[in-house]
Amino acid sequence: MNILIASQNPVKVNAVKEAFKICFSEPVQVYGRASESGVSAQPQSDEETREGARNRVQGLLQSGESADYFVGIEGGIELVDGSLQAFAWIVVSDGEKQSLGRSGSFELPPEIARLIAQGMELGDADDHVFQQQNSKQQNGAVGLLTQDRVTRQSLYQHGLVLALIPFMNKGLYP
Repeated sequence: MNILIASQNPVKVNAVKEAFKICFSEPVQVYGRASESGVSAQPQSDEETREGARNRVQGLLQSGESADYFVGIEGGIELVDGSLQAFAWIVVSDGEKQSLGRSGSFELPPEIARLIAQGMELGDADDHVFQQQNSKQQNGAVGLLTQDRVTRQSLYQHGLVLALIPFMNKGLYP
């Protein structure tokens, strides 16, 4: 099974690989490709984040490359009841049908929220607060905040499995 993901970030590529292995019994090959989100570098709402994931898949579909599945993952933030929540939307397409999945969300610390409000992207704010480098290609905010009990990869992987439900149950989702 060949899968194109709209990212070359190893965390996202590995999350896709593991989720497809969990859901399907055939061998999986995952290829990362650049694809624009068409939204801001740091999506600020549930809707904008979902749109970014959809746009990434659309870019892959329009590239002319063939695959069994096309995947877009977009991380975003949204203010909920006074706290800044982080999450991701996942879009999976087989070229005909498209399905959505969403990760869990978690509260970001006030200092990270303050840096984001000043225009910093979440990954850069994480690096600043936790004195890390390139954490978004490693364990991400969720990994840093949970001491890797939940990593960025496992957070995405969960949402990916949920997005794959219609493809695992084709008779129930015409």
